[in-house]
This record gives sequence, structure tokens and C-alpha cells, in this order.
Amino acid sequence: MTNYQDITLQGLWKNNPALVQLLGLCPLLAVTATLINGLGLGLATMLVLIGSNVTVSLIRNVVRNEIRIPIFVMIIASFVTIVQLLMNAFTYELYLTLGIFIPLIVTNCAIIGRAEAFASKNPLLPAAYDGFTMGVGFTLVLVVLGGLRELLGNGTLLTGADRLFGEVASNWTLVIFDTETPFLLAILPPGAFLGMGFIIACKNALDSSLEARKPKTENVITRARVTTDS
Repeated sequence: MTNYQDITLQGLWKNNPALVQLLGLCPLLAVTATLINGLGLGLATMLVLIGSNVTVSLIRNVVRNEIRIPIFVMIIASFVTIVQLLMNAFTYELYLTLGIFIPLIVTNCAIIGRAEAFASKNPLLPAAYDGFTMGVGFTLVLVVLGGLRELLGNGTLLTGADRLFGEVASNWTLVIFDTETPFLLAILPPGAFLGMGFIIACKNALDSSLEARKPKTENVITRARVTTDS
């Protein structure tokens, strides 16, 4: 029986693609200068994860083991192309901002890893849900890192929201504090590495705290008295 609670926990926390598996770090660190950039790439990655997981699950009993990896890569590339064309049509400015990192989703090891480790061994619904939770976990890290860098660098949040949500979001930008000069360390690539390290450290500290609160089970040794008949 499929344990959806465990799949959720694995995707969002215990086996998070970015925080635990440390996969997809190149686009994660490159595009998260703002929250919206991170959200856009995260949603694109999640759609590819769901689509590829569903397709791999459907054909898992048909594809021979010798050629399964090339087939999986072709499936992932097809869904990346679909997402790329949709972004080009409906979110063109965001598409230009993310640039080469959209087609590079094909090389994201988190996607091929889930196709091989989970989707190829499970039915349709669990595979789709696994893709969704892994995508949400990856997107959350992108959003948190992008929001942290944007806030520290420019004192704003949701800059450029109209590039993802349209004209209705043109006034969504939140100015948290005014700054005459941006904090370049947060905006440039070194800030991405420092921010990612901070997020991972917070997760590890929280895991350690939760582990320490668990009741410790003591090993009770039962002694048996042996008697012999004389």
C-alpha cells in the first residue's frame, strides 16, 4: 500500500532535492537573484517532474532495462521543450530572464533520479504525487533563497511579479526598506552560495533539535535465573 504521507515528507523535507540530495544546484544558485525568478524556474521544474514521472510510470513495464535511461532522457527533454514553448508564449519576459537554465532542466539530476528511483517502480498515482512533492520541495528552496537574496540585496520582494502573473501583478512589489545602493554580495553568485549554506545549516539544526527531543529507548536486560536439579 502506498504511503502518501511518507512520500510528502520525503519530497518536502527528508529527501528534498536541493537541501538533502544537493541536485540541481547550478540553476538554483544562478537564477535566484529574485523571488519571482526562483518561483518561475521552480514551477517549470515541477511540471517537468510530474510529466516525466507519469510517462515513465506508464511505460515502465514496456521499456527494456538496457535502454531505459536514454528513453527517460528523451521523455524529460520532450516535457522540457513543452514547458519552454509555453513560457515563451505566455511569460516571455521571464523566459528571457531565465535564459539557458530552462533547457538545462533536462540535465537536472533530480528529475532523472526520480524517474529511475521511483517512477519506474511504482504505479501512476504515486509516481505523479512523488513528482509533485519533489517539485514543491525544490520550488520552496528556490523561493526562499530568491526571496532572501532579493530582500538583503535590494530591500524588496516580488520584484517583476508581472513577468510571471501578468499585468495584474504590476504593483505587487513590496518595498521592505529603502536602500541607495544594493548589497552586491547578496545579489552576486557568492551570495547564492552563502544563502544556500545558511538554509542547509538551518535545516540540519532543526533536524538535530527534533532528534534530540525524541524519547530515548533504554535497553532493558532481563536476567534469567538458571537452576539445576541435583
